[in-house]
Amino acid sequence: MPQPGIYEGTLRHRRLSPTVHEFEYPLFLSFLDIDRIPEMMKMSRFSSYNHFNWTSFSERDHFGDPAVSLRQRLMEDASAQGLELPDGPIFLLTQLRYLGYVFNPISYFYCYKSNGELAMVLAEVNNTFGETHNYWLHDGCRMSSENTFRYKADKAFHVSPFLPMKLGYEFTFTNPEETLVSNIAVFENGGLKFNANLKLTRQPWTAQNLSRALLTFPLTTAMVVVRIHWQAAKLLWKKVPVFDHPSRRPAR
Repeated sequence: MPQPGIYEGTLRHRRLSPTVHEFEYPLFLSFLDIDRIPEMMKMSRFSSYNHFNWTSFSERDHFGDPAVSLRQRLMEDASAQGLELPDGPIFLLTQLRYLGYVFNPISYFYCYKSNGELAMVLAEVNNTFGETHNYWLHDGCRMSSENTFRYKADKAFHVSPFLPMKLGYEFTFTNPEETLVSNIAVFENGGLKFNANLKLTRQPWTAQNLSRALLTFPLTTAMVVVRIHWQAAKLLWKKVPVFDHPSRRPAR
């Protein structure tokens, strides 16, 4: 069974068409037991739960009613999709708040059965328009794979203005142990168009490790937004086509 921790490593984006464009950045993410988040955030004097600090976890940073527990929100959202949430531990891989600010392009909820088997993953996706969408990845959309968990899903949510809506996703995960890898491959008409890859190494959840990560990545959340806009500027310079948000398209 996985353990809470701090995962450090790299995020790599690679665009293959219509223009090749790639970049890689270092980062760290927190891996939290959703039933123990208040307790975990009391671990350091620099971390807090629902209160301002150098780093903090705020319930309102994730989907649903922040007055309701994350497990209950997950259960209700899964039920709305005709799914049953497993009865084992659930771990959240996410960015925390830093000095009161956060932006999570994507967070993952790893949902386990009581026997330690990974049952499903929820990918909670946010865009820069303040919108959010959940992709439930489960046996019904799982692709055959021996050593990893692979799922397919149709794109249903506008994220980047440089990618159209009619795309397919393939999500690939390893079990979050001493190392963690996740990959999102984006396909258009069967051809690979874009790839986003996380490669991370785990450190135990301790005050010392959290302080070290905060010092190593002091502006991590703010840099996410800066880098999004910097890479967007590069794509515009390369004349990559821009696709409007679906809500802004004229009716036909």
